[in-house]
Amino acid sequence: MTRALITNDDGIDSPGLRCLAIAALECGLDVVVAAPSWDASGSSASLTAVQRDGRFLIENRTIDGLPAVRAYAAQAAPGFIVTAAVHGAFGEPPSIVLSGINCGANTGHAILHSGTVGAALTASTYACRALAVSMNAPHPAHWETGISVATAVIPWLLEQQPSVVVNANVPDVPASELSGIARAKLAPFGAVQINITDVGEGYIKMQHSEQEAVPDEDTDVALLRRNFATVTPLLPVCEAEAVDISTIARRLEIALV
Repeated sequence: MTRALITNDDGIDSPGLRCLAIAALECGLDVVVAAPSWDASGSSASLTAVQRDGRFLIENRTIDGLPAVRAYAAQAAPGFIVTAAVHGAFGEPPSIVLSGINCGANTGHAILHSGTVGAALTASTYACRALAVSMNAPHPAHWETGISVATAVIPWLLEQQPSVVVNANVPDVPASELSGIARAKLAPFGAVQINITDVGEGYIKMQHSEQEAVPDEDTDVALLRRNFATVTPLLPVCEAEAVDISTIARRLEIALV
């Protein structure tokens, strides 16, 4: 049976974590849950953890309605939790990591900052297949739609090569109102933008606001607005190809003369 780690960045008590565990069980996976003790949103792939005497702190937990599933609350960011899991911290290392279901979409190039996506990208560096799933609402009302999309994507992901990463976003609508599921490009921005509203002596004030720019029709932001669930395969961290660094080498040679 395929071992799956379920994690997130909203924290161990998030209803989306339970929903993703349900989806994984419906797909026949051997599930273990490990998620932050607190809301770790925006943590990207951080390896932050609370340690005591060189040990990072965990607590056994029970997921509501899933008493047979082993679950842990860890005082750590999701990227750290994934790293610990692949080294056997929670039993048999996973071969697939499922992150979410997040409250709020993770779209566009802003996914760089997402702890949900960061966990999935971290998994890819250890040759794990990984899926990040997010609902397009801060307080979702239709978790069952997220479960349906996850149960459709997971079997496909299991057939892919190791290190494949998928970012999925789901409209917060009844499943009957989904327009479908589409491969989406990353928008050049996310659904939310950050503005500096005040700079004073010893402080800076920032504000989050809805992005008003009109995205291209084939991007995740635009497709979500049309009630499509979106799937965006992501590259794991890798070097850029065809970048000429010869001028750097020449400048270094000159500097050393």
